[in-house]
Amino acid sequence: MQHHPRLVPLIVACALFMENLDSTVIATSLPAIAADIDANPLALKLAVTSYLLSLAVFIPASGWTADRFGARRVFAAAIFVFMLGSIGCAFANSLEGFVVARIVQGMGGAMMTPVGRLVLVRTIEKRELVSAMAWVTIPALIGPVVGPPVGGFITTYASWHWIFLINIPIGIIGIVLVLIYIDPVPAEHQEPFDATGMLLAGAGVAGLAFGLSVAGLDILPWQIVVALVVGGAMAMTAYLVHAKKVPAPILDFSLLSYATFRASVVGGFMFRLGIGALPFLLPLMLQTGFNMSPFQSGLVTFAGALGAIGMKTVAARTIKRFGFRRVLIVNALLSAVLIAAIAIFRPGMPVSVLILILLVGGFFRALEFTAVNTIAYAEIEERRMSRATALASVGQQLSISAGVAVGALMVDMSLTFRGADTFTAADFTPAFLVVAAISAASALWFWRLPADAGAEMSGRAPEQVEAEPGTRAEPIAAAETSDRRMG
Repeated sequence: MQHHPRLVPLIVACALFMENLDSTVIATSLPAIAADIDANPLALKLAVTSYLLSLAVFIPASGWTADRFGARRVFAAAIFVFMLGSIGCAFANSLEGFVVARIVQGMGGAMMTPVGRLVLVRTIEKRELVSAMAWVTIPALIGPVVGPPVGGFITTYASWHWIFLINIPIGIIGIVLVLIYIDPVPAEHQEPFDATGMLLAGAGVAGLAFGLSVAGLDILPWQIVVALVVGGAMAMTAYLVHAKKVPAPILDFSLLSYATFRASVVGGFMFRLGIGALPFLLPLMLQTGFNMSPFQSGLVTFAGALGAIGMKTVAARTIKRFGFRRVLIVNALLSAVLIAAIAIFRPGMPVSVLILILLVGGFFRALEFTAVNTIAYAEIEERRMSRATALASVGQQLSISAGVAVGALMVDMSLTFRGADTFTAADFTPAFLVVAAISAASALWFWRLPADAGAEMSGRAPEQVEAEPGTRAEPIAAAETSDRRMG
C-alpha cells in the first residue's frame, strides 16, 4: 500500500519540527526585530500572538480541506504557505508587514499538524502507528525547548532574519519529499463545507486560545482578556448548538462517543495542560530565579528534549508489553511527579540534578504523548479520520494555551501574596505543583478505558489482554473491520 512507510513519519516530523520551532524561536529575538523594524517591543509581542490566532482560526477547516483536495496535496501546500510567511517575516520592514507575514505562517501551520497526522493514519498500517507517532511526537516536545536558545544563538551570532530564512531550504526539501514519497490518498467521501460552523468554531477556538495564552502575561488589559475568553466560550457554545443541525459539522464532537478518542482528547487535554506550561515556566524560572542567561537556561531545558528522543526507541515495545491503558495511567502519574519535582529546584542545587530530573521527565512525557496521540484513532472509521485529526488538534491548541494561562496565573498570585515585584525561584513552586496535579488527574480518564483499548495498534495478543480484569473483546473486532477498510 505504501512504498516507503518508514520515510513518511520522518517527512511529517520534519515539517512539524519546522512549525514547532518557529512558534518559539522568535521569543528571544524580539528586541532585535523591534529595533530593526522600528517597532515597540510590546507591540511586537502582540504581533507574535497573531501567529497563534491564525493557527487557531484555521485548524477547524483542516479536515474538510484535506478531504476536498487530498491530504498529500494540502500537506505540501501547507509547507509552501508556511515558507511564504517565513519569507515575508524575514523581509518585513514594518510592524504591519510583520503581522501579515505571521498570519500567513499561521495559516500554513494550522494545516500542517492535523493534515500531517492524517497523512500518517491514512498511509501507515494500524499496527505500525505507534512507532510512526513516536517520530511525530518528538518535534512537538523538542521545538518549544530548542526554540529560545536557537533564536538567541542566531540573533547573537548572525542576524534575526535567518530565524525565518532557515525554513526555506527545509520547506523545499519537505515539499519534494512529500510529492515523491507520500502516495496520494484520495478521500472517498466529500462533505459540503460548513461555512457557518467554520466562522463560529474559528471565533470560538481563537477567542479561547488567544485569550488564555495572553492571560497573566500583562500584554493586554485584563478586561480585554476576559472579553476574549468569554466571547470565545459563547462562540463555541453557539457552534455546538449549530453542529447538531448540520449533516457534516466542521468540528465533529460526536466522535467523543468513542471511548478511545474521548480519553485521548479529554485526558490528553488535562495532561497537556500541565506540559503546556513547562516551556513557559521553566526558562522564566531559570532566568529570573537562577540568574541564568537565555542560552544557559536553554541548555538546561534541552535535557527534557534529549529524554524525548530516547523514548523513540522504546515506545512501541513498551506499549506492546503493557497495553495502552496501563501505559497511559502509569505514565501520567510518573510524569506528574517529575513536573512536581521541578517545584523544589533552588539556586545552588547541582545542575546535574536539575538535568537528570528534566531528562527522565522528558522521556516519560514523550511516551505519554505517543500513546495519547495514537490511541485517538483506534476506533475511528476511515471516512471520519480527517475530522478526528482536526478535533484532536483543536484540543491540543487549547490545552497548551490553558497551560500557559494557569502557569502565569499561579506565578502572579505568588508574587501578589508575597507583596513583591521581582521573581525568586520559590515563586514558581505553586505553579509547578498545580500543573502537576492537573496532569495527574488525566489518569482518571485513562482509568476508564477498557483493558483491551487499542489492542490491535499495540500488537498485543488477545490472550495477553484476557488475562487482565475488565476485558472487552468487541472493540478489537471493530478495529479489525476498520483496519480492513483502511487497508
